[in-house]
Amino acid sequence: MESEPAIFAGTVFSLFGGALLVWTVTRVRRHLPVALGVRPVASAALASVAGVLALAVGTWCFTRL
Repeated sequence: MESEPAIFAGTVFSLFGGALLVWTVTRVRRHLPVALGVRPVASAALASVAGVLALAVGTWCFTRL
C-alpha cells in the first residue's frame, strides 16, 4: 500500500525531468532561448541541472519500493 505513492511520485519526477531535458536540448540545438530575458548559457545550465535533479529524485523514489 505504501508503494503506490512512491510509484506515482517517481513517475511524475521522471517524466518531468526527462521532458525538461528533451525540451532544453531541442531549444539549444535550434539556437533558441531557453528562458526569455536570461543569458542563454545560464538558462540552459539551470534547466539542465533541474532536469537531472528531477530524474535523480524519480530514481530515488523507485528505489524506495
